[in-house]
Amino acid sequence: MAQIFHRSANSIARLSIIGVVVIVSVLLWAGLEMQRSPYATYQDVAQAQPVPFSHQHHAAGDGIDCRYCHTSVESSSFAGIPPTKTCMNCHSQIWTNAPMLEPVRESFRTGQSLIWTRVDDLPDFVYFDHSIHVNKGVGCFSCHGQVDKMPLMYAANSLQMEWCLNCHRAPEKFLRPRDQVFNMSYQQPSSDNPVKLDDGSVFTDQIALGNELKHRYHIRTVQDITSCSTCHR
Repeated sequence: MAQIFHRSANSIARLSIIGVVVIVSVLLWAGLEMQRSPYATYQDVAQAQPVPFSHQHHAAGDGIDCRYCHTSVESSSFAGIPPTKTCMNCHSQIWTNAPMLEPVRESFRTGQSLIWTRVDDLPDFVYFDHSIHVNKGVGCFSCHGQVDKMPLMYAANSLQMEWCLNCHRAPEKFLRPRDQVFNMSYQQPSSDNPVKLDDGSVFTDQIALGNELKHRYHIRTVQDITSCSTCHR
């Protein structure tokens, strides 16, 4: 019986299979990279807001504590978006005719809430509790970045699962004393910058401090806090 395919068909078939595998692999890699990129996460991208609120001006310039606006951050899963009345506590006295604050004044006059764009927004299938993290010694900076240096708010981190697990697998690298959670100027301990706890103990190494705080704040085991059910309920 005569040969149907030329001998070169074997090489073509092998190259075709290799080519398909390479193309699929490249497409999967590109998809994963895009999913991690600011195009998908909006990391480092300032979001449009009804009013150009500056954390740099209010937190660093005016020294306003995070909790003045985010009132429920220590006791609730949600940090809280301040009502317009909170803004007007100051702006009924200063910048009363500033054109860019007209939406705030209009909101106060009509009782219609401003619609802010969520910057650090997690998917609905993720459970996150601000109060747990705050009371376990996780500083605002760890998730939100150097907020007091942001003229316009943006997501400093991707908040993707691999990023969260980076902390949950080694919380001792990030914990700080509870009284420093809202301090944007806090520096991790070093020989030049020792950290003193309320009982007088002094630490010059972050891992040593973190391990001590894990014990004091009753941080659960790594197995527990990396369990799927911890964040996906």
